[in-house]
Amino acid sequence: MYWFLAPLLLGFACNLASAFTTSFSRRWGERRGSLLTAVLRNVLGIPIWAIGFFLAARASSPELWASGTLTTVAGWLLIGAGAGLIVTALVTIRWRAVTPSVRDVLAEGGLYAHVRHPMHAGTLLEFAGLLLVKPSATIGLACALGALWILLQTKFEEWDLVRRQPAYRDYMDRVPRFLPRFRVK
Repeated sequence: MYWFLAPLLLGFACNLASAFTTSFSRRWGERRGSLLTAVLRNVLGIPIWAIGFFLAARASSPELWASGTLTTVAGWLLIGAGAGLIVTALVTIRWRAVTPSVRDVLAEGGLYAHVRHPMHAGTLLEFAGLLLVKPSATIGLACALGALWILLQTKFEEWDLVRRQPAYRDYMDRVPRFLPRFRVK
């Protein structure tokens, strides 16, 4: 029942390792460091943890609650909203998402003017939606581990971004991490 954990955790570990662009670039040069980050994230990390989620969804496990039309629709809406955030953020930062570099400029426009990590926020929405669509124990565990991974990934990436882009520290003070601030005028 829990064999899905191996690819899930391996994928998360590869993704976490991808957050060290600055260290890789200092050790092996800018081009190789950027390439290693891209391979860890895009070739290994994301595909492997996605396989873990697929296996968790296919595993036979008890349901955490009885799902109905309302929870299923809400789940798909969350998945769609998360995907929309991710795609919009990718359009804003383009290749910097695929192959981060020590030469990257700080993204402060679009969604990044309102939240520092719209792709991570979108992924969290997708995890919540997936749990509503398929409320099984294995998906619940995968989503809980996924949320923990997102929090760790964010911390590691911010640590690296401060080293790569000194202006990022001021950006962290101005812009919230996952949820935009709503101001009433």
